[in-house]
Amino acid sequence: MNASTIFPPHRVTIVGALNVTPDSFSDGGRFMRSGVGVNVEAVVGAAEAMVGDGAHVIDVGGESTRPGAAVVPIDDEIARTVPAIEAIAKRIDAPISIDTRKASVAEAAIEAGACIVNDVSGLVFDPALAAVAARARTVLIVGHARGTPETMQRAPHYDDTLAEVAQELADRLAFAEAEGVATEQLVVDPGIGFGKLAANNLALLGCAGALRRRLGCPVLVGPSRKSFLAAVTAEAVENRDPATWAACAVAVFAGADAVRVHDVAGAQRAVAVGRAIRDAGVEAAR
Repeated sequence: MNASTIFPPHRVTIVGALNVTPDSFSDGGRFMRSGVGVNVEAVVGAAEAMVGDGAHVIDVGGESTRPGAAVVPIDDEIARTVPAIEAIAKRIDAPISIDTRKASVAEAAIEAGACIVNDVSGLVFDPALAAVAARARTVLIVGHARGTPETMQRAPHYDDTLAEVAQELADRLAFAEAEGVATEQLVVDPGIGFGKLAANNLALLGCAGALRRRLGCPVLVGPSRKSFLAAVTAEAVENRDPATWAACAVAVFAGADAVRVHDVAGAQRAVAVGRAIRDAGVEAAR
């Protein structure tokens, strides 16, 4: 599958984040039943609501990658995500993404109905994941991170944020292609919050278009409710949706192709405004 099928240039693609975890920073535990596991009906209901609000893709994750999070065993991650993906695929006609760093989880998720693999580690945590995407011909989102969730916020440093992130992503794209992933399958994510300070995150959101021009593939950004927003607004995570919408609008104005968010309805409006201003500027420059 080509990335342009799911991330076409004529729209800003909205990816709804659905975390079937007990400990994600924003919505951890929302879809978990004590002693039972994932509440599949609740997951499907949330996915249906997201699509109704304007989501084009549902991104299912079974492992928190918040700063300080520990690695989840493969069997646990599969047990969380596969039933959710199977149920969503039966009820919703929208592409499903598996948010994982592990090849075995990606394989199980693809078999269950996922057609996108979203690896926030950029194929560093489990390099075999690239071959999984190549064999299945899924879209592959290559994220940028330095370190692991356990270590990534220990004094990250950049001399030139855009240049360094672009080069490191280019290296990971080259690795993916060497493993058989077609260029047309690839999407990049600059990894907002993954081994970066607030200033780095803000710079990357404002340079989304420049990143796309350097790398030549669609750019997905994920600012939703993240702590860098608190550095600007001083708000708790449960109050960060308005700041998220502003970040999405700016990123889209700057050239982002897609946003990954928890609150789809608000983001849908924000990206519409960002895209409209961007398009008006292009038209005025002609």
